[in-house]
Amino acid sequence: MPFELLYSEILLKGRAFLIRRDTLKTPDGRETKFDIIEHGGSVIIVPVDKDGNLLFVKQYRHAAKMDLLELPAGTLEEGEDPAACAAREIREETGFAADKIEKIGEFYLAPGYSTEFMHVYLAQNLRHDPLKADADEFLSVETISFAKAIQMAESGNMPDAKSLAALLLAKSHLQ
Repeated sequence: MPFELLYSEILLKGRAFLIRRDTLKTPDGRETKFDIIEHGGSVIIVPVDKDGNLLFVKQYRHAAKMDLLELPAGTLEEGEDPAACAAREIREETGFAADKIEKIGEFYLAPGYSTEFMHVYLAQNLRHDPLKADADEFLSVETISFAKAIQMAESGNMPDAKSLAALLLAKSHLQ
């Protein structure tokens, strides 16, 4: 017998997500509650410059209370095609557009409590073509060799899960 949704209630509606509480009947007949972050999805981009280096962004993440080094990423607008979102986000966050953008994977970010589904893109043939960054984004771009990025990931010096997953998916495309 599968889990059965009995009812849902919205607890909070935020700018990029909402939080709902689902009440379910478990396979053994008990009731349980799950608090779920409902998110419309996002993209993460692995930008590769002409020398084979990756472009990362460093930005302050308040939940972590620190600056994190991450691959460029962003939230899908309602109804937006993930490839279009990736093309926009790379320009907003790095100042570069990609003449070649290819989907290389996808994954749930944190399926234990969130519906956020990420689409991973490899971006190549970069050219300078900036878009204005979002008002709440204060980013610096850092260029890192692929080998160094993998070494940082493997040594625990890249604590951003989405960047780790995207690097793993890009590995076979970049070696």
